[in-house]
Amino acid sequence: MSDMSKRPWVIAIDGPASSGKSTTAKLIAEKLGLMYLDTGAMYRAVALKIYRSGIELTDKAALTKLLNTTTVVQTSDHGDVRFMLDGEDVSEEIRTPDISLWVGPVSEHALVREYLVNWQREIGKSGGIVADGRDIGTVVFPQADLKVYLVADSHVRAVRRQRELSARGISQTVDEVEEAIVKRDQRDSTREHSPLRKADGAVEIDTSQLTIGDQVDKVLTLVKKLKHAGAK
Repeated sequence: MSDMSKRPWVIAIDGPASSGKSTTAKLIAEKLGLMYLDTGAMYRAVALKIYRSGIELTDKAALTKLLNTTTVVQTSDHGDVRFMLDGEDVSEEIRTPDISLWVGPVSEHALVREYLVNWQREIGKSGGIVADGRDIGTVVFPQADLKVYLVADSHVRAVRRQRELSARGISQTVDEVEEAIVKRDQRDSTREHSPLRKADGAVEIDTSQLTIGDQVDKVLTLVKKLKHAGAK
């Protein structure tokens, strides 16, 4: 663990789809006055651009050119986090089922991961950040001051995800959503590059029966313990 007295904190929150990590990370960042970084949305934005371009993931030259001419910017206005892809607001489009399916193979690609991991490290190199994703504590910020790994039952996660989709006017059954989630979990945990796993030293929290408020309180309790330990 790094010396928290010398620079602002880095808090890493990892976990599978719809475990509550993004909402929890955003609220923790707000409460602690830190920057929130949604790395999953960065992969989704890049996946959207690749999807639109029609290029093959096997075309290294075309993929390299696309990545080198891509800009993803995360903005926040009173807690409303938006994502700009090359100047276009794609906050809603990156959450569609099509991109949810496409982001899996895109996020497995070594070239894409290398590009985005370097980008994420650059953003967080000075600390003062709460980042969530699937490899934050294992790859992006392995020296994070606090690592949290959220898990939840796949059916519970499917119900959450289906509710989110329904709110955006996207119709899918809970069973359809759960099938997609289980497939994504399998891909993420078995991929060659940066597989989804609990980081060394991470605290696991099962969110199946927790509200978002409960999740936030549990993480804040861990933060308080670290503050107390750092003050000694």
